[in-house]
Amino acid sequence: MRWIYGTRGEPKLAVGHVGTLDPLACGVLPIALGRATRLIPLIADKRKSYAFTLVLGRATSSGDAGGEPTATAPVPADSVARLERAIPEFIGRVEQVPPMVSALKIDGRRLYRLAREGKTVERKSRAITIYALAIVGEERDPPAIRLRVACSEGTYVRTLAEDLARAIGTVGHVGALLREGSGPFIIGESVTLDEIAADPARALIPPERVIAIPTIVLDGRGSADFRAGRIVAIPEPVGETHVFVRDVTRTLVGVGEMRGTMLAPRKVFV
Repeated sequence: MRWIYGTRGEPKLAVGHVGTLDPLACGVLPIALGRATRLIPLIADKRKSYAFTLVLGRATSSGDAGGEPTATAPVPADSVARLERAIPEFIGRVEQVPPMVSALKIDGRRLYRLAREGKTVERKSRAITIYALAIVGEERDPPAIRLRVACSEGTYVRTLAEDLARAIGTVGHVGALLREGSGPFIIGESVTLDEIAADPARALIPPERVIAIPTIVLDGRGSADFRAGRIVAIPEPVGETHVFVRDVTRTLVGVGEMRGTMLAPRKVFV
């Protein structure tokens, strides 16, 4: 992305992503460029949606197809029926223990790096939310069930798959994993890296389309004060805490915080 959008002679372009994607997974990975990396915390919708395959009868060290086999177990003939009965228990707010093979940091180190060293550390369970979970198909060889899930950020589908397999009386792991949505970003509107390289401008999305906050346009004096970090008075309150701020040329100046009719700079793009 730096190579595609960067300009020769300018400082290295800032690039940030919204939500880590597992190495064996594919799908939606929102990327912010330049000053937009500072707007990532303002994205309110952090829900994720996935399509995945639950492979039954074999557990792995990583919880996905890339790990070493750690256990095998018979697969019940009525696995789909058992899973249909078990799914309601997984809907709503549930506790989940992050897997060792994950990007989560403990004491400043990524868990997956510790796992590669053969180390295991204690992980505290975390509350996540499963908004929807549905069976969409079944496979026979190897035995597997295809599912879709909508969940909160911080949900590990590999751990969910292991828990689902356990609930129907066997072991399992994630086979295929596709992220279909990440907050306001959906796979139908996504583009591949090759498509971005072929037409970089087409892949850019203005911040206002992603972050649903109002926009205030300041005159020359107001935008100069805002850029200088000074509080600016506006005629009337907006009704929202945060606002985009543009100058008379409609250039994005930054993000401000409303305090009644006073606009305080929070993120200034100089």
